[in-house]
Amino acid sequence: MNHMKQLIFICLSFLFLEGHAQTIIHRDPEIEKMIKEVSADSLQSYIKTLVAFGTRNTLSTQTDAQHGIAAARNWVLGKFNEMAKKSAGRLTSIIDTTTLQPDGKRVDKVLVLGNVMATLQGTDLNDKRLFVISGHLDNMRTSVMDRVGDAPGANDDGSGVAAVIECARVMSTRNFPATIIFVAVSGEEQGLLGASYLSEKAKKGNWNIEAVLNNDIMGSNNSNETNIIDNTKVRVFSEGLPAYETEKNASLIRSLGLENDGKSRQLARYVKEVGERYVDNLQVVMIYRNDRFLRGGDHTPFVQQGFPAVRITEMNENYTRQHQDVRMENNIQYGDLPEFIDFEYLRKNTCMNLSNLANLAKAPSSPVAVKLDVKKLTNTSYLFWQAPSTGKIKGYYILLRETTSPFWQKKIFTTDTEIRLPYSKDNYFFGVQSVNEAGNESLPIVPGVGR
Repeated sequence: MNHMKQLIFICLSFLFLEGHAQTIIHRDPEIEKMIKEVSADSLQSYIKTLVAFGTRNTLSTQTDAQHGIAAARNWVLGKFNEMAKKSAGRLTSIIDTTTLQPDGKRVDKVLVLGNVMATLQGTDLNDKRLFVISGHLDNMRTSVMDRVGDAPGANDDGSGVAAVIECARVMSTRNFPATIIFVAVSGEEQGLLGASYLSEKAKKGNWNIEAVLNNDIMGSNNSNETNIIDNTKVRVFSEGLPAYETEKNASLIRSLGLENDGKSRQLARYVKEVGERYVDNLQVVMIYRNDRFLRGGDHTPFVQQGFPAVRITEMNENYTRQHQDVRMENNIQYGDLPEFIDFEYLRKNTCMNLSNLANLAKAPSSPVAVKLDVKKLTNTSYLFWQAPSTGKIKGYYILLRETTSPFWQKKIFTTDTEIRLPYSKDNYFFGVQSVNEAGNESLPIVPGVGR
């Protein structure tokens, strides 16, 4: 009888342990060290300087050294050039300009448009991957055509530009196999002009952009009307499938059930997993649309050109501060002022960006020719692939999720380039990542049909 009680106790103990299994989080010590160097004080100083330019409207003066969009561009370039001195020659920066003609919409004069871009060259000359972080330097008052009146633009999008600069400051002292581009684009409020110019240039130049992290309005923790205050959540917007892919492959996508597995959606899943791994007290909330309802951002031109791109934005927007002249009205302070920024929240969101950029740029490239065998009907799933073209690998992660799950649910490690899993392809989606000794994972590849 005592033996039976012991047996029951042991069985119950195993059930308890299984139901309360610990989740072990492995963090790369190098990335952890970078995260600790991100400074809320630095972010605050960047935004204070950006606000001091008075206005950064794209149509504002380009001849004043202290005021307007050109002065702001030159200051950002100067920050990048300072960082370049500590980068052993790997960080280079430019103001990439183009001349636009009046368009009868939001450009009413011949305009020199400039994106401030710093490139941290990868150490592996065979690794052609590019990872981009962006924010938009320009801002607006209530009228997008008002180029004279002061417009602080502390959050929209001083916060995104500050995150870009801080990531460049911390990362430029390190080596990464792949190349990282830090860019403050112009012309967002005038119609995504700077991002469109850059994405078209990248497409024509066959740039191998594997991820664009666009940061726009990501430093405030509260909303008007609903009065929610929360600095523990940040949104990542991603498109399920870009239009060009749907038009070409609609029947195949439908037959495989991959409507939720476009490259930008896969990137968003990656951003969530890695961001939450490295940043405490931050939940990355995936939003299943390209941008906010009927609105747009600088990631969209990249999506339209076929590049994986997502938008990162605070959880609760406050519309008394966006696109508003600074004023007091009905006892409400309007205007995008720096005193409304939560700099600890902005620090966490910057760290989330940095951890993803570092993990991506340190990781091997993705496995090649990933296939799911369909030669015969089976209740197991046989996957096979080829080694990545660049990077030293420890092995591969096989990712699994049920068809109704928004996130990957299991990660199975193997050193082989094939695996047979006791999971039916009818009931699960799969992905394959390369991983190195430090645990840095590539973006996952969803298998194609193989025989």
